[in-house]
Amino acid sequence: MSDITEHLTYLKLAYIRENYEAVGKTAARKQWDHIQYLSELVRQESNLRKDRSIQRRIRLAKFPVIKTLDQFDWPWPKKINQAQVKNLFRLKFIEEKSNVVFIGSVGVGKTHIATALGYQACLKNNTVLFASAIDAVNNLIAAQHAGQLKQELKKYLKPSLLVLDELGYLPIDKNGADLLFQIISERYERGSIIITTNRVFKDWPQIFNNDSTLTSALLDRLLHHTEAVVIEGNSYRMRKIKE
Repeated sequence: MSDITEHLTYLKLAYIRENYEAVGKTAARKQWDHIQYLSELVRQESNLRKDRSIQRRIRLAKFPVIKTLDQFDWPWPKKINQAQVKNLFRLKFIEEKSNVVFIGSVGVGKTHIATALGYQACLKNNTVLFASAIDAVNNLIAAQHAGQLKQELKKYLKPSLLVLDELGYLPIDKNGADLLFQIISERYERGSIIITTNRVFKDWPQIFNNDSTLTSALLDRLLHHTEAVVIEGNSYRMRKIKE
């Protein structure tokens, strides 16, 4: 028995190591043959690894909180295309390496849906990174000053899906705009991006230091394969105050 445990430990078969005896007793009681016994052990080992892989992807995604589509309050926004949003949860846009931009004022549920999409992507075997746009820019600027820009950029280029939250809530200077452009340019047709923003596309030059040339180049790459989702309404977080 000790040899079996050692071999299973070496092979990193945690479920089988901890449960082969208990499952063996169940097999004897239910009169399973050896194939049924082995099949049950392998099935449960596989399930354990899948669960651990999902949890690891969720942890590495760095969601501020976990949100799901089931938790979304559909009646709250004054305008939202429910069918369009639900269709996104098929995750076809990730397969096609295209993008999604959620446009709306503060508190209408953009981040909730974007986070839920990221969470669903993790469940479906996709790597994800969630970051606010301004945090991404600040991290890249700090890495640039430390001579580690290339390594830091990889963090934003490697995942199957990058979620950039709250683009436009704070202005971005020329250097920051250039760095954000690098992310979007490098991910073009290589990986999907979800962006949440409070500004319509014609106002994006105001985000990027009124640099219309850079903004046009950025939008040219971003919008080539992008689905825009417009959400209108009042802030959900302010509803209690108004009541």
